[in-house]
Amino acid sequence: MRIGIGYDSHRLVEGRRLILGGVDIPFEKGLHGHSDADVLCHAIIDAIIGALGLGDIGRHFPDTDSKWKDASSIELLSKVVELMKQNGFDIMWVDSIIIAERPRLAPYIDKMKENISRTGIPANLINIKAKSSEGMGFTGRGEGIAAQAVCLLNKSSY
Repeated sequence: MRIGIGYDSHRLVEGRRLILGGVDIPFEKGLHGHSDADVLCHAIIDAIIGALGLGDIGRHFPDTDSKWKDASSIELLSKVVELMKQNGFDIMWVDSIIIAERPRLAPYIDKMKENISRTGIPANLINIKAKSSEGMGFTGRGEGIAAQAVCLLNKSSY
């Protein structure tokens, strides 16, 4: 068994869509980044890559490569799930948290799980929580959104 931890954060800016867990969430700002800046998917990607001992998201999808410009993070996560399988591992559990003062994310969590499950991670092995920072720090001031994830991998039985 292996465990991995992932973290990501992006600044909220005007003129961008807010994408979290592959869900386009109505909001006056979106996350700034090279790809769609989906912090939840990025944190899960980093957790899986970390559990595999293969560096981090920047090593696999560098922001200096135009190939990943405006890329769907759900598609990036699909590539990492395939990499995980090629390395002989299965997901046993993903636990994640999105930290944002606004918008309220609870109504979108089931759709996030559904989208993430399309990457090859069964929905019953995904947990997503949403928390505020109670007005503290960059997330509490509404300057950005962060996410953390942990995953447990097990060597494939086949």
